Amino acid sequence: MGERFVVVPVDIGGGVAGDREHSDAVVADPAPDTGGGSCSSSSAAGGSRTADAAEDSVFEPDDPNTAVPILEYNREPNKYGDGVPKENSPFINNTDIDKNNSYDGTNMALFEEEMDSNPMVSSLLNKLANYTNLTQGAQEHEEADDDEGPKKKAVKSPQMGTFMGVYLPCLQNILGVILFLRLTWIVGSAGILESLAIVGLCCSCTMLTAISMSAIATNGVVPAGGSYYMISRSLGPEFGGAVGLCFYLGTTFAGSMYILGTIEILLTYIVPKAAIFKAETKQDEPMALLNNMRVYGTCCLALMAVVVFVGVKYVNKLALVFLACVILSILAIYAGVIKSIFEPPDFPVCMLGNRILQNSGFSKCLKSEVIDNVTVTTALWKQFCKGPELNATCDTYFENNNVTEMQGIPGLISGVITDNMWSNYGLLGMKVESRILPSEGESDAAQDIYLPYLFNDISTFFTMLVGIYFPSVTGIMAGSNRSGDLKDAQKSIPIGTILAIATTSFIYISCVVLFGACIEGVLLRDKFGDSVKGNLVIGTLSWPSPWVIVIGSFFSCCGAGLQSLTGAPRLLQAIARDGIVPFLEVFGHGKANGEPTWALLLTAGICEIGIIIASLDAVAPILSMFFLMCYLFVNLACAVQTLLRTPNWRPRFKYYHWTLSFLGMSLCLAIMFISSWYYAIVAMAIAGCIYKYIEYRGAEKEWGDGIRGLSLNAARYALIRLEEAPPHTKNWRPQVLVLLNLDSDQAVKHPRLLSLSTQLKAGKGLTIVGHILEGTYLTREAEAKKAEQNIKSSMSAERTKGFCHVVVSSNLRDGMSHLIQSAGLGGMKHNTVLMAWPGTWRQSNDPQSWRNFIETVRETTAAHQALLVAKNVDSFPTNQDRLGEGTIDVWWVVHDGGLLMLLPFLLRQHKVWKKCKMRIFTVAQMDDNSIQMKKDLQMFLYHLRLNAEVEVVEMHDNDISAFTYEKTLVMEQRSQMLKQMQLSRTEREREIQSITDESRSSIRRKNNSAAENVSLSRQSSTVQEDVLEDEAQLIHDRNTASHGTINDKAEAGPERVHMTWTKEKLFSERNRNRECNTNVAMRDLFNMKPNQSNVRRMHTAVKLNEVVVNKSQGAHLVLLNMPGPPRNKGGDENYMEFLEVLLEGLNRVLLVRGGGREVITIYS
Repeated sequence: MGERFVVVPVDIGGGVAGDREHSDAVVADPAPDTGGGSCSSSSAAGGSRTADAAEDSVFEPDDPNTAVPILEYNREPNKYGDGVPKENSPFINNTDIDKNNSYDGTNMALFEEEMDSNPMVSSLLNKLANYTNLTQGAQEHEEADDDEGPKKKAVKSPQMGTFMGVYLPCLQNILGVILFLRLTWIVGSAGILESLAIVGLCCSCTMLTAISMSAIATNGVVPAGGSYYMISRSLGPEFGGAVGLCFYLGTTFAGSMYILGTIEILLTYIVPKAAIFKAETKQDEPMALLNNMRVYGTCCLALMAVVVFVGVKYVNKLALVFLACVILSILAIYAGVIKSIFEPPDFPVCMLGNRILQNSGFSKCLKSEVIDNVTVTTALWKQFCKGPELNATCDTYFENNNVTEMQGIPGLISGVITDNMWSNYGLLGMKVESRILPSEGESDAAQDIYLPYLFNDISTFFTMLVGIYFPSVTGIMAGSNRSGDLKDAQKSIPIGTILAIATTSFIYISCVVLFGACIEGVLLRDKFGDSVKGNLVIGTLSWPSPWVIVIGSFFSCCGAGLQSLTGAPRLLQAIARDGIVPFLEVFGHGKANGEPTWALLLTAGICEIGIIIASLDAVAPILSMFFLMCYLFVNLACAVQTLLRTPNWRPRFKYYHWTLSFLGMSLCLAIMFISSWYYAIVAMAIAGCIYKYIEYRGAEKEWGDGIRGLSLNAARYALIRLEEAPPHTKNWRPQVLVLLNLDSDQAVKHPRLLSLSTQLKAGKGLTIVGHILEGTYLTREAEAKKAEQNIKSSMSAERTKGFCHVVVSSNLRDGMSHLIQSAGLGGMKHNTVLMAWPGTWRQSNDPQSWRNFIETVRETTAAHQALLVAKNVDSFPTNQDRLGEGTIDVWWVVHDGGLLMLLPFLLRQHKVWKKCKMRIFTVAQMDDNSIQMKKDLQMFLYHLRLNAEVEVVEMHDNDISAFTYEKTLVMEQRSQMLKQMQLSRTEREREIQSITDESRSSIRRKNNSAAENVSLSRQSSTVQEDVLEDEAQLIHDRNTASHGTINDKAEAGPERVHMTWTKEKLFSERNRNRECNTNVAMRDLFNMKPNQSNVRRMHTAVKLNEVVVNKSQGAHLVLLNMPGPPRNKGGDENYMEFLEVLLEGLNRVLLVRGGGREVITIYS
């Protein structure tokens, strides 16, 4: 139900116009005086207009003397019909209308630019007052059809208290079918002591869960969904969806259990003759009963589904009737116990020896009787003997043992409690026997099945009884699901739920003791009352008639089944509308009033599965698992929130502790495995599959859950631990910082770089993807966010798990430096930088591109980080490719930590490179023993546990070829030419700047000395002449100096020559000067000789390239040591040429530069 404040008219006398009942309406404060004359009237009008913008029903009085606008608390259904608040803001009802409200005042003008993101306190409080809250109940959906129209029907505010709103609903949901149909049988099988242990164990579990649930439920508003909402908002959408669906399945199977209980009461105790399938032999009776349960159960399920679909409000109205049946039945039990003290009921049980008999085919518990002084046999004799004659052949056990009749209910003070104190378990097919009566001889077990003995229909043991009993303590969530109807939910939910559990626990414990004290043990173990002429065992104890219990339990099971079919579809609808499980979205739709039609159909289908099982004893452990999973995670949620001390964790219920929640969680887990370990594994597997599915395919939700807080705490702890000491060599793995380039549209240029990082890590380790934008963050904030989104999309497409980091810096060089220094956190910092080779550095007019690359190489070396440079990265395989037979060739020229050895091993862990073999090449010089080197390298790889082919390549000290000499000369000439071009460009820029400065000085001088009547056109022409004159003088001075240098007359300084210049002379002199400088530079280029150090470097690059191309041109990947840049920055451009020569003719190359530490070891 949506809640809002609506302005309504009020008479001067204080009454509400048109409605005198709203005497508790809240009077609105008048608007404060903001200056001006008639402030009150304008404020009232402005307030009315503001309210009109936000609400439909507004009263704006024409005469201020007749009525005053006040605020009335009003609740109405929202437009969706589900009542689930949207989670896009910290507040439950966040309308878009608020975003359009502008601020017109002047008192807070200092903050007006931030009003969109930081609203005023008044609007904040208004949002808090207008929250929406609709319960999981269906009555509002039925009323929603009547509320359509321009005027909404005012609904009364919630007035339900603790007793009616929480206590009675919980009582009705907890007490149910197990109490009436199975509790006596559990007491007879387990004995009083073990039955008390079962009841205590289950009730303790629910009590601890109720404490945790009370803490969560009082930590804010709990809308539709109940336990699902609590768990999902506390533990996240994955846990919430998994446990929510488990709770839904539990509720659905509970409906199956209640329907089966209804049919069992109907066919066994009310109209046994209505059975469709008749058993021809005694062995066929169990199967006939199951078939009857299936047929009638399916019909009952269909009928209940139709009732729920047509009129749910009638189910809610009948809830009180069903609750009255439960209470009256329990009161009849206690009345019967009290009456048994004075007058025990007459329900005799026929015993043969110590064996109890079915009282179905005979009326007298006698072998024979005397009628008119003639001894005749009875109907019982005929069942054990082959004829009615006294000398007929009879069953051996029948002959050896007497038939006795004993009272099935001796009464409370009979002392039978001592006999029922201990357990009396039995196997399937075992006869129900008494331990206090004598028995002589044994009978033929093969023939016993045809005799009227009472047999165990299932094997009984403690753990199995726990699973059957546990559904009788479920239903503790009924109060939290109705939080919207409560006057004070923060107070009512804890008190009502805990009191209901305490009450039902007392009822169960007292019933266990009273049943054991009043009823004989053999009758307690008679599950269906066959020994007391088909009466319900618990009914034989009740007063005034067994039919009170039979009718009461029948209607109780009917009501519980209807409520399960009402609640389960709405729970599924809440999960579907949250959008966390994509394939369930269809079940979020329904009728126009919000009724979950499709969810009801699915619920009925799943419920039919339980009906087909047809055994209440087999269905009970299934729903026990699902409810226990739900309770387990409620306790986990409370424990996690308490231990994390989340700032938002402020429950009003203060009587909780994390140890209690942990104990409740442990009890839930223990009961799951105690009752049925295989069902527990199946339930956990289902929850795990749903969890992984939501994690993989579900919608991303941010609900501020506790698991996220747990992850943050675990991450903080791990980071602090990692900071304590550097990682050992055995734990070293590439933690990669990927430097990406984006185009003008902020799209990733080289997505294969992300694929390579994924293949390199094999899904493990840290990956940080970085990019640098040039500029300031204030001006390029939108582009930075767009770039981050595009990078994340590319990472998702390439399946790269890691983090994205976009830095806005004044220049690329500083941005890269910042990334290399500051990326990562604590011990989780990168140790390897991966980047693409700048393939277009030769064609670029800006030398800054390759200079940034070289500086990055230097900075990674200084930071002791490894560097990987991928050439032709666009030709690298994607994650979907599968390379065939081929090799990964490692050229190990120098040892810089063993990274060259480790990288191929890591790559081959990925399925892309799995079929590739590893080859290692090393270079031997003239004085090296190549044979011994190969043996040593093979032994080294053996100790490293690496499988690779080894080859030693000999490189002799040949003379430097003319090709190498010429290539070095061309390289240096190119470098010199680039320098000249750069100098020319710098001189031109300097020249323009000088002219501009002179022009500005001339303008200031002219303005100071000019008359006021000088025209604008004349001033402009004067400025142009001054510019040309200054430029001409500047060129003349430089030419004088240049000519002096050429003629070896440097000692003569330039003289300032005053001459008259024309425009033609100026341009011709400028061109002549440039041609002269160019000619001088060209003469220097042709006369230069290459540097010997560069010649030797080029020789190494050429020779090594020849060897690598010869051996590894067909390899899938070549890994090569990357030479370091020169210490003297003057040779940076030559360094790029050396690398180009080294990599020429190779397709996929990964240049590797170690970080200065060992990354691989031979030790374990």
